[in-house]
Amino acid sequence: MNTHTSQIKFQKDLWDFYNMHGRHAMLWRQNTNSYNIVVSEIMLQQTGVERVEPKYIAFTSTLPSWHTLASSPNKQLLGLWQGLGYNRRALYLQKTAQEIVTIYNGVVPKNRTLLEKLPGIGPGTSGAIMAYAFNKPEVFIETNIRRVIIHHFFTDQTQITDSQITTTLQNIITDIQASHSPFSPRTFYWAMMDYGSYLKSQVPNPNKQSRRYSVQSQFEGSNRQLRGKVLAFLLTKPQASEKELLSLASSKQQHNNFIPILKQLQDEGFIQKHQSKFVLL
Repeated sequence: MNTHTSQIKFQKDLWDFYNMHGRHAMLWRQNTNSYNIVVSEIMLQQTGVERVEPKYIAFTSTLPSWHTLASSPNKQLLGLWQGLGYNRRALYLQKTAQEIVTIYNGVVPKNRTLLEKLPGIGPGTSGAIMAYAFNKPEVFIETNIRRVIIHHFFTDQTQITDSQITTTLQNIITDIQASHSPFSPRTFYWAMMDYGSYLKSQVPNPNKQSRRYSVQSQFEGSNRQLRGKVLAFLLTKPQASEKELLSLASSKQQHNNFIPILKQLQDEGFIQKHQSKFVLL
């Protein structure tokens, strides 16, 4: 099957699936203003849709704009973020809000280079923002997109690079545009995400064929788990002693790394030590 023919078949498979099974009711697809898109994209980094949806509702209801997010107290911000994990993303998101308010007068830049200068926004997230918020035909990769491309175009290959995937994606977009069919980059990427999520439960993981593939470290007993426990504890108590926080450690790794973890949380601006007690900033 030549390249053009395989792309035509792929496009048919993609749109047939999306038209029948697309997740059209997702709230960040109902409201595609740039604020809602950026919040949802940061939340969706390494966190599944099912966990994000209720948190997204509470977050955007409580902090509905860049200005309210920029001025939110840490306790409120982290309370809204609880359950999503990777709490550092919440601080990055607030710093992004502060820069958008102060540098860009509350308007998200429609420029990928400028987006990637904002805290916590890399190439994948900047591309998603350009596509979902501004409907621009940017090329970007994330886990589901990588899965779809490898499954359809690199079935018998290994050590596939993101450069190969990017080139294939660009060729697909160019081919669709050349056909003079109506093309919405936003809808195209929604379809890619939904199809990739579906494939996850249907075929052996194609992403294992990617050069970037790695197995995520275990969460239970990890430093990341203890970081979350410390923050969750301080959200329920105004202050805590080092001994109280140490009691949260549940593994040898957590006990061994307890002091560095506390220092890291202080350095990142989550907590501070006031006399002999730790408090949220």
